[in-house]
Formats: sequence, structure tokens, C-alpha cells
Amino acid sequence: MEKIRIAIIGYGNIGRYTLQAIEASEDCVCVGVVRRNGDADKPAELAAYPVVKNISELKDVQVAVLATPTRKVEEYALQCLALGINTVDSFDIHTQIVDLRRTLDAEAKKHGAVSIISAGWDPGSDSIVRTLMEGLAPKGISYTNFGPGRSMGHSVAVRAIQGVKDALSVTIPVGTGLHRRMVYVELEAGADFKAVENAIKTDPYFVNDETHVMQVDSVDALNDVGHGVNMVRKGVSGKTHNQLLEFNMKINNPALTGQVLVNVARASLKQQPGAYTMIELPVIDMLPGEREEIIRHLV
Repeated sequence: MEKIRIAIIGYGNIGRYTLQAIEASEDCVCVGVVRRNGDADKPAELAAYPVVKNISELKDVQVAVLATPTRKVEEYALQCLALGINTVDSFDIHTQIVDLRRTLDAEAKKHGAVSIISAGWDPGSDSIVRTLMEGLAPKGISYTNFGPGRSMGHSVAVRAIQGVKDALSVTIPVGTGLHRRMVYVELEAGADFKAVENAIKTDPYFVNDETHVMQVDSVDALNDVGHGVNMVRKGVSGKTHNQLLEFNMKINNPALTGQVLVNVARASLKQQPGAYTMIELPVIDMLPGEREEIIRHLV
């Protein structure tokens, strides 16, 4: 069996867990990792892989996993798509997903490539569950309650703020889809806490939620990558009321994201050129193996 040739761009938490998911898969192989510093200070676990500064330095890449901060996704996706390389990412600013899809759809079609965006667990696999719930009870109300746990996207956004040395954003579910953001910041020497606090609270990641910012001596002493979600829909099937649907999950955040990214990398090779979100993909395309065997096993 010819394996799917995947490159990883970025090697933080998501990049590391994506590599583990590739190594554990039966039909994928990592052909290299792209890092800002190339192979300088190359981690021991990357000894067997080429580590470069630019995707163009790697050969025969079919899919690039963009394990980058969300706000860098569009830049790297456009670069890869221009080379005819499929891309998958975990872009997680919900209000900007449609615009990103439009931009990458045009570029992907131009170069005969595929881009699958917002492929994490939320947005991503949770989006599929929400879609299924709405189909089962078309009239009704859904609530998505995250946590308690560490939000990778929110934490990365805070770390990008001037004066922040390290940060941890913890999501606390208040209920009915409302959340409290508990943000712990370790500041650079001389940084103004009030300026940092204001920058956090006005950032699009936080502006719509109750947000509390606290200065701490060490973020590492608080860090935990666990997270979770509870999704509930109460609605109507046909003309029958009081249908109650619920989905729960407790997870290691970056590990699940890495697995989802590998799943959609696989699915990207089965789509026509263009950009997609996960709810547009046949779920069977995300699994390895022969189609009829999957059907026999799961249907």
C-alpha cells in the first residue's frame, strides 16, 4: 500500500501530536517538518525526518498539516496551495471561518488542490455532531459547553500579545453555551499588566465572553492540556416534541486535534479541488481501509 505523504508545518503541541498520529497510522508517513529555525536545535524525536525552513524544500508532499497559530493559517495555506499541495488546519476563530473558506477555495481550485479548514475538535468533530443533532431534531435549541479545560487557541492568542512571556487560558462552562475565560499570564520583565489585560479582553478570542486575567509567577506550574465538551439539543423530530440529545467528551486537547488533522489529511485526497469544512466531508473518507469493510464494520 502506497502511504499518504504528509508534511507538518509548525512543531508545537499540535505538531508533536500530529506526528504521533501519523506514526500510529497504517496508511500515512511523515515526509518532513517545517520549523522557523529549520533543523537548528532539532528535537530527538525528529531525528528520522527532514526538518526544513520552507515547504518548498521537501519533495513529493501530498498534504501539509498546518500546525501553526490560527492567525498564520491563511498565509501558510496559500503558500502550500500555490505549490499544488493539499492543506489541512485547525483554524478556530468561528466568526472568520466562512471568509477563510472563500479565500482558500479560490486558491485551491486555481491549483487543483484541496484545503480542509477548521479541522480540530471544535470547530471540527464537534461540528459534525452539532450537524447530526440538528438533523435529528430540526426545530430546537443547541448548547455547546466547553471545558473545564485549556483552550489552545486562546492560550496561543494571549502569548502573542506584547509583554506576555507565557499564558494559559482555561475555559469554564457556565451553561447554556456561555463560558468564563480564566487567563493566567506570566509577564516579561517590565511589562504593564493593565495594558496586557486590556489587550486580552479586547481580542476577538475573548471579547464576547466573561474574561478574568490574573498574573502568575509560573504558567508551567498550572498547565494541563485536558479539555472537554458537553453538547445538548432539545427539540422536535417531525411533529414530536421533547427530543433530548446529548454528547459528552473528555480529552487531551492537542492529541485529539492531531488525530483529527491526520483523518482529514486522508480525506483530502478523496475530494474535488476546493476548500471544505468537516461537515462537508463524508465521514467514511476520514477512515483508513477498504470502503466495504468499513461499511460492514460500522453500519
